[in-house]
Amino acid sequence: MNKIAFIFPGQGAQHVGMGKDFYENFKESRLVFEEANDSLNMDLKSMCFEGSDSDLMKTENTQPAILATSIAIMKALEKEGIDCDYTAGLSLGEYTALVKSGGIKLRDALRLVRIRGKLMQETVPQGVGGMAAILGLSRDKVKEAIEEVRDEYLVEIANYNSPEQIVISGVREGIEKACRKALELGAKKAVVLPVSAPFHSSLLEPAGRKLKEVLDEIELFDLEKNLISNVDARPVIKKDEVKEKLVKQVSSSVLWQDSVEFLINQGVETFIEIGPGKSLTGFVKRISKSLNKDVKSYNVSDIDTFVKTISAIREGEMN
Repeated sequence: MNKIAFIFPGQGAQHVGMGKDFYENFKESRLVFEEANDSLNMDLKSMCFEGSDSDLMKTENTQPAILATSIAIMKALEKEGIDCDYTAGLSLGEYTALVKSGGIKLRDALRLVRIRGKLMQETVPQGVGGMAAILGLSRDKVKEAIEEVRDEYLVEIANYNSPEQIVISGVREGIEKACRKALELGAKKAVVLPVSAPFHSSLLEPAGRKLKEVLDEIELFDLEKNLISNVDARPVIKKDEVKEKLVKQVSSSVLWQDSVEFLINQGVETFIEIGPGKSLTGFVKRISKSLNKDVKSYNVSDIDTFVKTISAIREGEMN
C-alpha cells in the first residue's frame, strides 16, 4: 500500500498573498486564520494576504505566518479525504508537523513559534551572523571548507538539504571565507542567504535554553502520527522526547536529506509539500534520484496545485 508523507516548509518560503485563495474558498481554512488572529492578538491574516514584505520578513512574524498558512492548506486537503502516514517539516516546518501529528494545539504552536522567532532573532546581534547555501559539493568537502576557517571563526553545517545543497551557518566573515574555500574545492555555487541570524548553529544555544523554559509552560501530547525529527532523522512519539528535540533543533544541524531517505526506506512513495513555496519538493526529487527510487512528490501552495495534487492522488488510487 502506498504510504504518504506530509512535509512542511520552513522560513524563507513566505510571500505576501499566501493562503488567501484557501481562506476565500474553504471554511476550514478560514477558521485557521481566525484562530491565528485570536491566539496571537494581531491581524496575521492581513499580514499574510496584503501586508508588506518587510513585516512578513521579520522572523517573529514569518514563523506563525507560514505555520498558519500551511495548516490552513492542510485542512482543505483533509476535507478532501487526503491524509498521511508520516509527517516531517524543515526547521520551523517541524512545528507544523507537530500540529498535524496531534502533539500540540494550533493556538499554542502559533504562540510558541512567534516566541521562537523572537528568541532566534535576538540572540545574536544583527549583522554578526549569517548563512550560505553551498551547491554541488559533497558533505566531506563542505566539512573541509569549514575546517579551513574554524580556527578563526565559528562556522557549522546548518542544513543537509539534499545531495546537491548544504547550508552553512555562523559568524558572517567566516561564512564568506568558507564560501570562497568551497568554490576552490569544486562547489558549483556558494550563495550567502538573505537571513538575519545564524540559524541552526551553536551561536543559538542560548535561544534553545530560553525556548525550553517556554516549552515547559506549554501542554504537549504523545503523537498520533510518526513525526520524523530534524535532529536525528528518526520518529518521535513521546511528548518528553518532542520537547528535548525542539530545544536541540534550534542550534543543531537539520538532517533533511537523512529524514527523506528514512521515509523512503520506510516505504513512503508519495510526498506532499503543504504550504508556501516548493523547495522541499525539489529536495525530495533529488534525494530519491540519488537513491534510485521512484517516488512522487507534489506541492500544494495554491488552489491550482491543490486541484492538480488531488486529481493525481485519486488517479493513483484508482490504478
